[in-house]
Amino acid sequence: MTTKWNANLYDQKHGFVSKFGGSLVDLLAPQKNEEILDVGCGTGDLAHEIAALGAKIQGIDASHDMIIAAQQKYPDITFHTMDATVLNMTNQFDAVFSNAALHWMKQPDDVIRNIYNVLKQGGRFVAEMGGHGNIASIVWALQKCMEELKLSYIEDYFPWYFPTLEEYQSKLEGAGFTVEMITLYERPTPLLGEDGLRNWLKMFSNNMLKHLSKTEKEQIDAKCEKLLQSKFYQNHQWVADYCRLRFVAIKK
Repeated sequence: MTTKWNANLYDQKHGFVSKFGGSLVDLLAPQKNEEILDVGCGTGDLAHEIAALGAKIQGIDASHDMIIAAQQKYPDITFHTMDATVLNMTNQFDAVFSNAALHWMKQPDDVIRNIYNVLKQGGRFVAEMGGHGNIASIVWALQKCMEELKLSYIEDYFPWYFPTLEEYQSKLEGAGFTVEMITLYERPTPLLGEDGLRNWLKMFSNNMLKHLSKTEKEQIDAKCEKLLQSKFYQNHQWVADYCRLRFVAIKK
C-alpha cells in the first residue's frame, strides 16, 4: 500500500510536524561528523537541522514527491526515495532518526530489523511516532461519517500502525535492541487556521478514503467538523488528539 503525499500542502499547512520534532533532535544530540540516517524524512526540515549541528545526514522517504521537495530545499543534503521495509544497508550509521513516520509503516518487524542492520554496533535509534490512542477521535469521526453516509469502510485502507508502549518495546528488544527510554504521552496538537481539521483530513486521510469520490470526501470532511467541533475546536483553533510514542534504543 502506497500513501500519496502532497508535499506543498505538507509544508504550507502542516509545519507542526517538524516543529514538534525539534525536541527529538535534542534527544538525538547529533555529534560532529556522525553518520545519521533520517527515516521518513518528509521534505527535509529536520534533516537540515541535524546537518546544521555538524552531522553527516542522509534522508530517505517512500514518497518521491517528498524527496523532490527536500532536495530542492536542501541541495547540500543527500536524499533518496526508499522504503524502509526494503532498506538493505549494513553497519553504516552511528544513529537512525525518525519523526512522525514509523506509524505509516505497517510492517514494523521488517522496518525495525532493517534499522537494526544499518546501525553500527553501539548505534542508537531515536524516534517518535503515533502510539496507541493517537487521533482516536478523528478515526472515530471518519468511521461514523462513512457509516451515516452509507459509504463502505475498507479496513485494509486504514493507513496507520499505532502500537502500545509494551508492544513496540517488545518488537525492539526482539530485534536485538536495548531500550534505554520509551514513553507514550498525550500531545494535543494545534492545527493551523479555522480550516485546520479539513486540511488535516485532506493531507492524512487520503488513503483511507481513496475509493470515494471528491463529493463524498467533501461530505465526510463537513460531517467530521460538525461531530468534533464541540470538543476539539476552541478559540478559532482546532486541536487534534495526538498520542506519541518516543524512544531511544541501542544496538548492543
